[in-house]
Amino acid sequence: MPLRIDEKKLAVKELNEIATSAVSAVAADYHGTSVSEITKLRKDARESEVYLKVIRNTLARKALMETKFSCLDELLVGPTILAFSLNDPTSAMKLVNDFKKVNSSFKVKGLSLGDSLLDLSRLAEIANLPSRDQAISQLARVINAPLNKFASLLSQVPSKLVRTLESVKRQKEEA
Repeated sequence: MPLRIDEKKLAVKELNEIATSAVSAVAADYHGTSVSEITKLRKDARESEVYLKVIRNTLARKALMETKFSCLDELLVGPTILAFSLNDPTSAMKLVNDFKKVNSSFKVKGLSLGDSLLDLSRLAEIANLPSRDQAISQLARVINAPLNKFASLLSQVPSKLVRTLESVKRQKEEA
């Protein structure tokens, strides 16, 4: 059933708002992917804060026209699903990369991390980067490590002094 004009305007407005606030985007060809596989992809996308949208290419072009993802315009040919990362720049790429490994009919058309398209060979490279939370925890561990070593060193000084005094006491008692 075709969309009415007001439904089309609403779909364009919704996609434009998502694209304006998104950090990165992936366009993929889902031709040959089963409905159950797409349903699983949608479920995984909700869990990882990725916005997925299947929309007519002409409407997608209008929605993306004045956003940083207008570079995806030339890729909007044939059956296309758009994935937008809302918080973590790598989440959409991780989702698509993992899904592509399981479903051979799913083909990535393009990646955008801002105003320009990235080379498709960089998908796995970007998907393997740590997420924002993982990167923050790694940074916290790196910052915390010297402090832990310093605290350990400081605690060893009094215990070493006590052991030395105990040794001196034993020597004096023996003599």
